Amino acid sequence: MCGIAGFVGRGSIEDLRRMNAALAHRGPDDDGTWVDEPNRVFLGHRRLSILDIGGGHQPMWTEDGQLGVIFNGEIYNHLELREELIALGCQFQSDHSDTEVLLHGYRCWGADFTNRLNGMWAFALYDRRKGQLFCSRDRFGKKPFFYTLRDGTFLFASELSAIVRHPAAAASVSRRSLKKYFAYGYIPAPHTLYEGIHKLPGGHSLRFDVASQRIEIRKYWDFVIEPFDAVPANAEREWGERLVELLSAAVKRRLMGDVPLGFFLSGGLDSSSVVALATRHIDRSLIHTFSIGFEEASFDESRYSAEMAQHLGTHHHLDVLSLEKAAALLPDIASKLDEPMGDSSLLPTYLLCKHTRAQVTVALGGDGADELFAGYDPFRALRAAELYGRFVPQPLHTAVKLLMSRLPVSHANMSLEFKIKRTLRGLGHPPRLWCPVWMGPLDPREIAELFAEPVDVEDLYSEAIEQWDACRQPDLVDKVLQFYTKLYLQDDILVKVDRASMMHSLEARAPYLDSELVDFVRRIPHQYKYRNGETKYLLKKALATVLPHSVVYRAKKGFGIPIGRWLEQGLLPIDPGALPGLDRRFVQSRLDAHRQGRSDERAFLWNYWLCQTHAAATS
Repeated sequence: MCGIAGFVGRGSIEDLRRMNAALAHRGPDDDGTWVDEPNRVFLGHRRLSILDIGGGHQPMWTEDGQLGVIFNGEIYNHLELREELIALGCQFQSDHSDTEVLLHGYRCWGADFTNRLNGMWAFALYDRRKGQLFCSRDRFGKKPFFYTLRDGTFLFASELSAIVRHPAAAASVSRRSLKKYFAYGYIPAPHTLYEGIHKLPGGHSLRFDVASQRIEIRKYWDFVIEPFDAVPANAEREWGERLVELLSAAVKRRLMGDVPLGFFLSGGLDSSSVVALATRHIDRSLIHTFSIGFEEASFDESRYSAEMAQHLGTHHHLDVLSLEKAAALLPDIASKLDEPMGDSSLLPTYLLCKHTRAQVTVALGGDGADELFAGYDPFRALRAAELYGRFVPQPLHTAVKLLMSRLPVSHANMSLEFKIKRTLRGLGHPPRLWCPVWMGPLDPREIAELFAEPVDVEDLYSEAIEQWDACRQPDLVDKVLQFYTKLYLQDDILVKVDRASMMHSLEARAPYLDSELVDFVRRIPHQYKYRNGETKYLLKKALATVLPHSVVYRAKKGFGIPIGRWLEQGLLPIDPGALPGLDRRFVQSRLDAHRQGRSDERAFLWNYWLCQTHAAATS
């Protein structure tokens, strides 16, 4: 795992070194720079050494010096690709570096070679003969890639913090992106917090021509829900066995490396399945698992991870903290984020990564299972929401919302009161907006108040609408699966894990996002993912042969922290005037209502606090 940075155009080696230095936490083991002075091409790299430690220095070049690459990620099928390339006549200089596969793959197969890669990546490959940079981001966008073209200078990096170190990059906050932030709780690709700086979406490649300064962006892969034409008579057994087979192979691929490796283990279905299947490939006595717990019982799940570790026979490492001690770290964490993102599980994820990095350099986790297999609560609300929308007229809906608003406020994690009010908020909108409105900090009317100007709902939620419309299947479950997999997974979950892990120079791997597994899962009909109120239906059936029944069917809890209580008690101080251009009266009114217990404003106030803290750190 590494950090990459570079530019084409105005600037100096000192500018490149500043950009590279901003990524030191992503790659503490080595750094490299390279400059093509006549063409004004500058490439920088920070390395976290995982594979071929002695032979993986970057930028890496072909023997003839025509192709060079800087790479962040891991290619899990690099050995198979290396064999194919050697058969085609390629001569490798490294012993077993996956980076070198990118160079020879591009030369032999052209830009389409990204379709052959199974892994996570963001890279920039310089073709000196063509005078072009070829850049790519993995299918789901697990590894970040930011870029901009400013006054004749093309800039790119693994983090915004590196781009804004270059004098050509002006860090001017985008008002449009800020609205989307308060609509979603994160900033969806291709937008970023700053005007004119973009994220390359997952599954896309970018080509920059040095002479013409032309940028060409192309989608090379997309997640398409395309159910099998025929369902076998014994589908649960046949598909279940295939799922376990593919997941086991995905775990095995991700055991590669020349450094200590471990596993996140919460004791839930997803992480437990990864560890259990790893015992098929390595001796369980060599497996180290990691979890964190809290002294406060209502937020602590550590007993589940300890029980699972005992069942599997792993060396388990548990760190237990007080919530107050954890909360004290929040300002520092928020200030280090590239841009604010409102997933409150960022804090426990950060703590877990810190705890894990003390022992190992690589960790496997269960990310992606919830999105691929319909693991979230909103799937349970879809049928009722559909009936409600069909039979409840708008005036009655308004009255119901008013009545439910009088329910006593609870700051418990995912309380019934919270779920009811959130569900009703979304039902005032068309189905294609249910998910973002259910999950976002504010609804469109509130965003208009906060920004003191009208809001174009179609533009505000353009990414969610695009995914809704892109789903070729008519059923609501499929359309919501598309939202979670294409939008929420990429721009929330994977960003959270990448930032939290790389703050500690820890590489996090996600077997559930293996390309072969995903290609199979996308073809499983939704009736086998969500059935009669049971989320992850087929996955649970399949893993019942691998894990104890109590683990497979235990209620999902997730990483919870008492954001509502902390805000109520003033532990996360809010300055209503901290963000210019936002209506401070709106912020103050929400803060007063929350502290007085009149309404639960934790989602908005948490997102506002993150934005306020980020602004203070970068001013």
